[in-house]
Amino acid sequence: MEKVVVVTGAGGVLCSSFAEFLASKGAKVALLDLNEAAAAAVAEKINLGGGTAKAYKCNVLEKDNIQAVHDQIVADLGKCDILINGAGGNSPKCTTAHEEYEKGDESAEEFTTFFNIDEKGFDFVFDLNMKGVLLPSQVFMSDMLGKDGCCVINVSSMNAYRPLTKIPAYSAAKSAVSNFTQWLAVHFAKEGIRVNAIAPGFFATNQNRALLFNEDGTPTARTGKILRATPMGRFGESEELLGTLEWLVDETKSGFVTGVTIPVDGGFSAYSGV
Repeated sequence: MEKVVVVTGAGGVLCSSFAEFLASKGAKVALLDLNEAAAAAVAEKINLGGGTAKAYKCNVLEKDNIQAVHDQIVADLGKCDILINGAGGNSPKCTTAHEEYEKGDESAEEFTTFFNIDEKGFDFVFDLNMKGVLLPSQVFMSDMLGKDGCCVINVSSMNAYRPLTKIPAYSAAKSAVSNFTQWLAVHFAKEGIRVNAIAPGFFATNQNRALLFNEDGTPTARTGKILRATPMGRFGESEELLGTLEWLVDETKSGFVTGVTIPVDGGFSAYSGV
């Protein structure tokens, strides 16, 4: 694969796996993350394994910063052929204490409820997940115009199918990502740029670990509910996303596929609960 791949959120569990996999296929990979040290560790692992990768500190909510990083990537590796928009996440400031309304929530001050969600926290989570797709796409998709075999892969979520309790901003934003994936796919279809998304089910990552496990490592009650609603009865492993990724980036195998969001979820999105 003689491609230049740009991955945002590349220091995370899932996107680092994406980067390592595509580098193993011969791609030159630019790893973008606000946590430069995390991205650098992934780049070092790839380079020690014989691949080509470089880490860049990048804030996906600052277009000028993205543009500056883009220009450096072009100088270092070449123009972007494949963009993976993986940056995202949630915040405790926009996580409600209760799954459903409980009496007294409207006057509570000591914990987060629907009524006192921090507006700036909501904006941050929504922007990180939605504008964090928009802004890198605006910058890097300009590289793809007039070239063959280019594509964008967005990272959506099960929240795009059914909103999860407690995390309203994240759920709303991921739904927007899936919709925006369709919009981009239509907008650039005649340019030959395919745009698709992967919607992971439940994978244990740094972002959701506190929701899934107690401090002593035992599963939380929320984990029990998740696994009961996942027909395969377990969390996914990051390697289990790679086959879908490989198919979507390969124009010889998925050249007529654009505007879709593929769930990789152990059956979660198919299960009615009955």
